[in-house]
Amino acid sequence: MSRETAALSRVQGAIARPAVVKAARGLSHFGEHSAGWFALGLVGAALDRDRRRDWLTASAAVVGAHAASIAVKRVVRRRRPEDPRVRVLVDTPSRLSFPSSHATSTTAAAVLYSGLTGKPLVPVLVPPMLVSRLVLGVHYPSDVLVGSALGAAIGGVVRRRLRGRR
Repeated sequence: MSRETAALSRVQGAIARPAVVKAARGLSHFGEHSAGWFALGLVGAALDRDRRRDWLTASAAVVGAHAASIAVKRVVRRRRPEDPRVRVLVDTPSRLSFPSSHATSTTAAAVLYSGLTGKPLVPVLVPPMLVSRLVLGVHYPSDVLVGSALGAAIGGVVRRRLRGRR
């Protein structure tokens, strides 16, 4: 068993209780194709008329971050965990795992929406999503870490550009 598979198995053994799995599935559905984060950006655009353009740009960037992770997945072609010691607890749209698109779009949204709300959203939103992907057995630890780094990079670039517009 690889180190990552062993780590994934340990995470599941330690915290994959029914309530945690239910919450992880909820996060999975919310983050699927970045739809929940995109919708929250649209709510921000509707409520914050003075910065509507910034909210719409940030929302589009979240979807763009998701698309970037899909492009990387298609190049790398790493398969999702397939080990009898790892339970897969949610359906996925593909068999590819690297990087985690959920981690990418969540981190991009947290970085961008933090800049627009003035609230530190990264430590609140990112860790639960990353851990949820492990709990559900659909990603290796490196998938979520690299996905989050990709989302942070894209979110950071767009956030700097938004600041430059003001």
